[in-house]
Amino acid sequence: MSESSNGPAQSATHPRHGTAVQASYDVIAIASSAGGLAALTTVLSGIPSDLPVVILVVQHLDPRHRSLMAEILSRRVALSVQQAAGGETIEPGTVYIAPPDKHLLANADRTLSLTQSELVHFVRPSADLLFESVAAAFRERAIGVVLTGSGSDGAIGVKAIKKMGGTVIAQDERTSQFFAMPSAAIGTGQVDFVLPLEEMAPALSSLVVGA
Repeated sequence: MSESSNGPAQSATHPRHGTAVQASYDVIAIASSAGGLAALTTVLSGIPSDLPVVILVVQHLDPRHRSLMAEILSRRVALSVQQAAGGETIEPGTVYIAPPDKHLLANADRTLSLTQSELVHFVRPSADLLFESVAAAFRERAIGVVLTGSGSDGAIGVKAIKKMGGTVIAQDERTSQFFAMPSAAIGTGQVDFVLPLEEMAPALSSLVVGA
């Protein structure tokens, strides 16, 4: 895939062949809600730490409490995991998790923004806003992933990702603890792959490095 206006493609060593390759995508945006911690753990633990892609995560959290999700995930996955901070520059091989009660947005200059603007579909952070920002900033070099969850958050955002040439994946019903969010995304007709949870990480790795 050709380089986009967001800068040169990230290079990496292919995890199986040990040869330098160009990454086909710059960012993976993942949305989850009910049942999300277990699903995120399964997906992220299967992604190698040297995969040259940024991972942005919106998980619906209780806004009344400090989130321990970054700490929990960092103990279970090889990737670097941290709670997102506004203004920071995103780096490949790192997972950035939206903090409770703040929308997470990606910018074309490879920085993050956090806002407390109005709730979207009764939630903040919103998968739709993250997906829309990723679509605008990274265009065809973005992947959107919708995992287990209640409600329909993410369905509007996947349309934005597809409109800009990106790729969309949704979790299948069998492995979803709550299928409402993946079902809403699938219902848009804009999902490229519907996969069981155990196939997510291999598929994402293959997409990024073109395996």
